[in-house]
Amino acid sequence: MHPHAGTRRHGPLSDISFKERDIAMGKRSARSKKQHRDDDSSFQLHALPPRGTTDAPAGWDPVDQHRDQSYIRHVKPRSENQRVLMEAIETSALTLALGPAGTGKTYLAIACAVKALEAGQIDRIVLSRPAIEAGEALGYLPGTMEEKMSPYLRPLYDALADRMGGKRLRSCLADGTIEIAPIAYMRGRTLNNAFVVIDEAQNCTYGQIKMLLTRLGWHSTMVITGDPDQSDLLPGVSGLADIANRLGTLQDIQIVRLSQQDVVRHPLVACMLAAL
Repeated sequence: MHPHAGTRRHGPLSDISFKERDIAMGKRSARSKKQHRDDDSSFQLHALPPRGTTDAPAGWDPVDQHRDQSYIRHVKPRSENQRVLMEAIETSALTLALGPAGTGKTYLAIACAVKALEAGQIDRIVLSRPAIEAGEALGYLPGTMEEKMSPYLRPLYDALADRMGGKRLRSCLADGTIEIAPIAYMRGRTLNNAFVVIDEAQNCTYGQIKMLLTRLGWHSTMVITGDPDQSDLLPGVSGLADIANRLGTLQDIQIVRLSQQDVVRHPLVACMLAAL
């Protein structure tokens, strides 16, 4: 019997032999290229060093280990100015944190608020932020007041979820332990036994910040964060820098100014802030 009797071949035998030879050579070529990449230590896809290596810029990687941040009991400052900010929040009733993006202003304020809530020092956390788009109008948003404010408060929600966990955060929002208070509805209120965080205050006018400051009640702490250089209002309308300069003369109010050296985001953020 012919050795290939059980195999049906179509076309001339020479064509089939050439095809089989080309397939075998292609496989060997692919294996050779893969082995070359594995052996070549200089092969690098990205310009930045890989995560977790000692050559990585800034010396640490906040997303190196993916785990629930609610298991971390204490937040440690990454720079001297961050340490000053945390001490100011813990010792003063009113603190203004000014600095560029990525310096941890909002996250440290939220961390101190959650710490005070867990210690029983306050009864609730009040979050407020101006509903100003970053140069792009989104139009009217459907839903309740909380649903309308949710896109603007997303950074605060993310920080709260890191400190408390998603399940507890939803519970605190439901029972009012954490309150969303739009700036437009803050006039006339007195916030007692509360930790108040006013985020993105560079998008508030002088009159709005003055109104917010006078909401401070007994046994309460207020932290105002913002970057005077990144206001989405018209030039000269933001009142954050003026308010900070006027309040800097008062001894019982802490004004903490962070710089590019305090940026804890991607190392390129500090480089871009220096260039832009």
